[in-house]
Amino acid sequence: MKLQADNQPTLNTVSAYGVNFIEINAVRYESSLLLMPEGPVLDWGCASFEELKPANFQEIADKKPALVILGSGKKIKFPKPELIAPLIQAKIGIETMDLQAACRTYNVLMAEGRNVLAALIIEK
Repeated sequence: MKLQADNQPTLNTVSAYGVNFIEINAVRYESSLLLMPEGPVLDWGCASFEELKPANFQEIADKKPALVILGSGKKIKFPKPELIAPLIQAKIGIETMDLQAACRTYNVLMAEGRNVLAALIIEK
């Protein structure tokens, strides 16, 4: 699905998504990633929800977002509390949704100027 262009070209915006990819500012990505409104798009070392470890969430906590949107893949899957313990300890909120809903929600929050981080699992 292609998304409507935004008037904030300097911010990282999801411009399109599909089953196995995401486009950010018209650049295509086919592996899991971390995305914040500003800065580089970062590779997130997990190919599936089942591969997630607390260290993956510590990596997120270290970036100090106010809110994390977890795109759990094609279907919504909720992480166990022990996985997201680094976020809980840092008092960082987390919302989980499927990948496509996560992309849309990230764009809305980013456009509002929120300190949001999207952790997006792109399944092969």
